[in-house]
Amino acid sequence: MDNRYKNFYSSNKVYMIITSILIVCLIFYKHYVIGTISLIIFLILLAYNIKNLRLKKDEWRKFVESFSSNLDNATRSTLIKLPFPLIIISESGNVLWHNQGISDVAGKNILGSNISEIIQEEIVTKILSKKIDKYEYIKLNDRYYNIHTSIISTYENKNEKIMLIYFYDVTDKYKLKEEISRLEWSVFLLEVDNLDEVVKSTPEDKKPLLIAQIERYINSYAQNLNAMFKKYAMGKYVLVVQNDKLKDEVRKKFEILDQIREIDMGNTLAVTLSIGIGSAGDTPIDKYKYASIAKELALGRGGDQIVIKNKEKLSFYGGKTKEVEKRTKVRARVIGQSLVDLVRESSNVLVMGHINPDIDCIGGGIGLYSVLRNVNDKCHIVLDNANRSVTYIVEKLKAYEEYNNAFIKSEAAMEIIDEKSLLILDDVNSRSYVLSERLLDKAKKIVIIDHHRRSVNYIENAILSYVEPYASSTSELVTEMIQYMDEDYNIRPVEAEALLAGICVDTKNFYFKTGVRTFEAAAYLRKNGADTIDVKKLFSSDLESYIKKSQIIESAKIVHDKVAIAICPKDIQDNILAAQAADELLNITGIQASFVLIKIKNEILISGRSFGDVNVQLILEALGGGGHITMAGAKIKSSSIEDVLIDLNEAIDKYLREGE
Repeated sequence: MDNRYKNFYSSNKVYMIITSILIVCLIFYKHYVIGTISLIIFLILLAYNIKNLRLKKDEWRKFVESFSSNLDNATRSTLIKLPFPLIIISESGNVLWHNQGISDVAGKNILGSNISEIIQEEIVTKILSKKIDKYEYIKLNDRYYNIHTSIISTYENKNEKIMLIYFYDVTDKYKLKEEISRLEWSVFLLEVDNLDEVVKSTPEDKKPLLIAQIERYINSYAQNLNAMFKKYAMGKYVLVVQNDKLKDEVRKKFEILDQIREIDMGNTLAVTLSIGIGSAGDTPIDKYKYASIAKELALGRGGDQIVIKNKEKLSFYGGKTKEVEKRTKVRARVIGQSLVDLVRESSNVLVMGHINPDIDCIGGGIGLYSVLRNVNDKCHIVLDNANRSVTYIVEKLKAYEEYNNAFIKSEAAMEIIDEKSLLILDDVNSRSYVLSERLLDKAKKIVIIDHHRRSVNYIENAILSYVEPYASSTSELVTEMIQYMDEDYNIRPVEAEALLAGICVDTKNFYFKTGVRTFEAAAYLRKNGADTIDVKKLFSSDLESYIKKSQIIESAKIVHDKVAIAICPKDIQDNILAAQAADELLNITGIQASFVLIKIKNEILISGRSFGDVNVQLILEALGGGGHITMAGAKIKSSSIEDVLIDLNEAIDKYLREGE
């Protein structure tokens, strides 16, 4: 038998002799009860140990016999003298043999022990399951190895296997790779989000001082990063930063966001900064392109945040402040006129919203249809199923001749769409939330009009994109646009009501995200005949729905003293009720945010609401959702409501910890 196995047996014998002496001492000093119990336990362990050693001995003997009979002397000599470590294990992971080089890897005698004693458990599981035969950069005793495995048949039974594990020392290669990674660089594109508005809000004599202070902060930030720094436009900068400095910034959660927000030169608006970072590109132009995409995404999500694009991976930091309303309507006019030109050039126009469309989605679609049908009579609104919240307005519109064929299902839209068709996405910018992904994939010309922050899976191939997170609703954006799209356009009162209802829903009757332009849009609609009583009727509910909503609220639990979480009873299958219940929970004193979970078929839907102090969008983004600071949602497929509740609590905990 191999000397290493003899050592293994000898060490066990020493432990047994010491234990025997201790038991004899107990009995000698008249500790009969303890001594007897100890003796019984010792005999049981001794029997188990003898049995285990016999099994290991048989396993070893079979292996040696097979090893000797199947390999010639040259092969055996080669294995023993291999310049790199080698271990042979059984299917259960027990070490049967190893060459001398393994002492550098294990640092101890491992013969007879299990391979899991020197290699991480998850890697051992993969090795034994035979799923992978190569593992890179595994750290063992402060060295790094590439591990390769090979399986061969053994003994007379061909179904019985042994596994050869080779260790290649790649420590130098790993350290070189780390050094190269440290010296790699990323492109930072910085932009002061609201420079014009901040300057306008500053006293005239302090405006130059404010601009100089912003420049000083950004210049100091670049110097601290040892970055190449260049200002290429007013309020816009480019930096080239080494990756080790980028890692430090990630660890510190980009403190520059908080520092620049504290600038006070008499300005009534806070200075905010957005940064897009391009990393891991193969060429400088790739890094710059990634940084540009990241910055556009940061601005599209409301600014005051950092987005890092590492090829396909996106990381977000900041974004906890409310969006700042832009008072100029220039962009609304430009987008509106550009949209009219696109509609004229198109064979037909399809306006499509998101899954389970709400009144803001339908209101925006109706507003667009009302003006675009005068430009191109082949215009339709794609609507598969009108839920309870939009049925009233849809049925009311069908009384007008112009709306007889206005609403079509997505299947019908698939039949008429062609290369010259224009698809307008209304109240949605995320691929996973569009009403029909098939229709989206078939469309060649896409326009996006939305007020939600840009999500990770933002639709990037749009020829015209009007995404303004500062706006209260898509209906507000559409109301502004239609005033510039056709000088002879006269909106019907019922169409004005649909748009006003959309604004009311998303602002919770002008409580949330309400700016000057929101009231201007509402005033325009009221002037054109929108009846506030009819708008109120859209939000009325029957007694049964009211009782169900009360049941949801009754199930609420409060966490962290300010967040309410409710789970809908199983017999409630109405996501609109869940969203309304989330709104109602904010009426409870001390509650700053609310979440309502509902299971519909095999999907868990979450509605999140807040007053703005808690960013429900960031919380639900961790679960694959999105939306706004004050209103967001998420949809999780094929999961239990208990698991989703655990994930939601973890996301809330993480958000509140980072906020602190």
